[in-house]
Amino acid sequence: MSLASAVAPPNLQAGNTDLGEFARAGTAGQAILVLAVPDAYCATCIDSIEHSLRDVPGVVTARVNLSRRHVRVEYVANLDPVALVGAVTRAGYRTYPVDQDHVDGDPAFRDLLRATAVAGFAAGNIMLFSVSIWAGADEPTRNLFHWISALIALPAILYAGQPFFRSAFSALRAGRTNMDVPISIGVTLTTALSLFETITSGEHAYFDASTMLLFFLLVGRSLDHMMRVKARSSVENLARLSPRGAHAILADGSLAFVRLAEIEPGMTLLLRAGDRVPVDCRVLSGEGPVDMAVVTGESMPLAAGPNVDLPAGAMNLSVALTVTALRKSDDSFLSRMQTLMEAAENTRTAYRRIADRAARLYAPVIHVTAAATFIGWVMLGAGWHAALLNAVAVLIITCPCALALAVPIVHVIASGLLFENGIVMRDGSALERLAAVKRVAFDKTGTLTMGNVSFVAQELGDPGILDLAAGIAARSGHPLAVALAQASSHPIPFEGDVEEHPGMGIAATNAQGTWRLGSAAFCGAGMVAASDDNSRIWLAAAGDVIGCFKFADAVRTDARETVADLERLGLPVEILSGDQLGPVLAVAAATGIEKYSAALGPEGKQRILEAGSRDGQPYLMVGDGINDAPALRSAHVSVAPSSATDIGRAAADFILTNQRLNGVPLLVTVARRADVLVRQNLAISVAYNALVLPLAITGHVTPLVAALAMSSSSILVVLNAMRLRLGAKRNRPLSNQDRKVLS
Repeated sequence: MSLASAVAPPNLQAGNTDLGEFARAGTAGQAILVLAVPDAYCATCIDSIEHSLRDVPGVVTARVNLSRRHVRVEYVANLDPVALVGAVTRAGYRTYPVDQDHVDGDPAFRDLLRATAVAGFAAGNIMLFSVSIWAGADEPTRNLFHWISALIALPAILYAGQPFFRSAFSALRAGRTNMDVPISIGVTLTTALSLFETITSGEHAYFDASTMLLFFLLVGRSLDHMMRVKARSSVENLARLSPRGAHAILADGSLAFVRLAEIEPGMTLLLRAGDRVPVDCRVLSGEGPVDMAVVTGESMPLAAGPNVDLPAGAMNLSVALTVTALRKSDDSFLSRMQTLMEAAENTRTAYRRIADRAARLYAPVIHVTAAATFIGWVMLGAGWHAALLNAVAVLIITCPCALALAVPIVHVIASGLLFENGIVMRDGSALERLAAVKRVAFDKTGTLTMGNVSFVAQELGDPGILDLAAGIAARSGHPLAVALAQASSHPIPFEGDVEEHPGMGIAATNAQGTWRLGSAAFCGAGMVAASDDNSRIWLAAAGDVIGCFKFADAVRTDARETVADLERLGLPVEILSGDQLGPVLAVAAATGIEKYSAALGPEGKQRILEAGSRDGQPYLMVGDGINDAPALRSAHVSVAPSSATDIGRAAADFILTNQRLNGVPLLVTVARRADVLVRQNLAISVAYNALVLPLAITGHVTPLVAALAMSSSSILVVLNAMRLRLGAKRNRPLSNQDRKVLS
C-alpha cells in the first residue's frame, strides 16, 4: 500500500481541479506539492522529471522518490501548480496530485495486478495450443491453432503491455528513452514476428513466448513494487498513525469532531482511551499511561499528567485526557519524522551518484548492442528470425533497474530500522559517512549525563546573590542555567540586554551595570582547581567575581555499556567538554573513558574534530547543546539526543528520540552493514549485466529467459537489502554476533 492515495482529477490541464487543495505550506512563503509519477522506474526517469520541473520559473526544489514513484516539488506560493503538472507531462510522464490525508490503496499496483492476470490467462491458454503444435500437429491444425493463439494474444498484449508501452511512448514523444523502450521494442518485435509467421503459414509462431514474456515482466515488476513497499514500511506506517481527526471541546463544553488538517494550536481536545494523539499536545488534565513507542521505540508506557507534552502518534491507553494542541498537523512530530526519513531516502550519496551515472548510459549502449547483435547474426548466416530473437533478448535482459535500486533501497530499510529503535536519520549520506568513522567523541552535560542538573549549594557571595543570578539565568536554556533559575524561590527578573556566548556563559547589561554568568574563565575567576566532582558557574559584576554556585548531574545508566560496545567495534571514545576538569574526570571514571578534554569552548572542540579528519581519523560526535552546534557540524558524522536544543538537533545528522545512548553503537552497526550491502548490491548489478549480456549476444538466452533474469536481478537486490533487518531487535545493546561481524 502506498503512503497516500493518489487521486487523479479528470482534467488537470483544463483547470477543473484546484491543485491548491493538494498543496501544503512550506517555509519562507513557499508551497509543497507531491505528484504521483507511476511511470517512473529508473535513473533516467528521475533525471528527466527533475530537470523538467526545475526549468519552471518559481520551482525551488524537485526530488523524485523512485521507491514511491512520487515527486516532491517545493515552489513559490504564487506559482500556479498546473505549470508543475505540465512540466511533468512534457517530460513524457503521467502525473496527478497525491492526497496525503487519505490512505485508500495504490492504483498503480492494482493496474499491475490486473495486467499480470490478463497476461497470465492468455499465456496459459496459448500454451495449451502450443503443446499440441509441439506434439506434431498437421499443417492445417497448426495454422488454426496459430490463428486462435493470435486472437487471444493480440488483445491481451495490447492490454497487459500498457505499463511498458505507455511509458515508452511518452518517453519517445518527449525525445528521450527509458528502460521501457527496449522492453516494448522486444515485445512488439516478438509479436510482429509471430503474426508474420501466422499470416504466411510459417512453422513457428511465438505468441506463447510474447505473452509469457509479458507475464514474467509484470510478475517481476509487481514483486518489485511489493518489496519496495515492504522495505519502506516504517515510513508508510507513520502516516497510518495519524488519526482522521479529534474531538474538540467547545466553549459550551460540548464535543465536536474536527478533521486533522483543521486542528489549530490552542484548541482544547479530548483524548479518550484508545485514541491516537492527533498533533503535538500538552496535557491539561487527567493522568494515565500513554504508549510512546512511536517516539522512543520503547514499549514501557509514559505516565502522562498535567504539563506533559505528547507527540503526534502516541496512543492514550486508559484514562481520558484533556489536552491543548501545540502545533498544526503539518508541523507535528509525525509529519517532521516522515519528512526527515523521505529526505534521507532521496539523498544523492556518492554511491548513488555512481549508480545513477551508470544507469543513464544504459539506453544508448543497449540499443547499439542490440542492433549490432542483429547485424552480426545476420552476417553469420543465422537468418533474420534467429538474429531478431537474439537482439530482443539483449534488449530485455540488460536493465538498469537493479542498479537504480542498489543504494536507495538499502537507505530506505536502514531509515525504517533506525526509526523503530528510536533513531531518526536526517541525511542519507550520513549513513554512508558513518561507516568510515574511526573515533567517537561525547559531550558531557546532557549527553553522557542525564542533563537533569540539580542545584547543590551556593559557595560564594551574599544570600541575595542567588536571586539576582537566577533572574539572569532564566534568560538561557543551558541545563546549568535552568537549574540555577529554579533554585531561587524569589528570582529577580532581569530587565536589560542579554547575550549568550556558547560554551562560556551569559553577558547581561542593564542600568545597574554589566554582569557575567558562566565559566570561571568567562567571569574572570581564573583557572580554578577542581575541589570535587560537581560543576560550577560563577557570577561577576563589573569584572569582579561575586558568586559561585555548585551543581550535580547523574551519569546515564547505559553510558558505560555504550562506551564498551563502541570500543569493541574498534572505535576509541573520548570526552570533549566545556566543563571543569573535576566533573569531567568523574564522568570519565564512571563510563570507562580514558581520553578526555575539559574546559573546551566551541572552537576548541571544533579544532579537535577537524584535526581528526585531516589525520584520517574522522569523528562521530554526540552532543546536545548550543555550544555543541559548531562541533556537530564539523564532525564527520553527528548525533544529538532528543533532549538537545533546537540548534543542536538542526546541526546533527541523526537524532536519538529516546533517552538511551545504546542507540549510538546500534547506529554504527547499521551503518556498517548498510555499507556492505550497498557495495554488494552494486556488485550484483554490475556482475549480472557482465554475465548475461555475453550470453544474450551469443544466442544462449531466449526472450522468455531474459524476462525472468531481468526481473530476478531487481528482486535479488531488494532481498539482499532486506538482510539489513535480520537479527535486528528493539532497543538493545550490540549482540555478540554484531561485535563479531563488525569488529
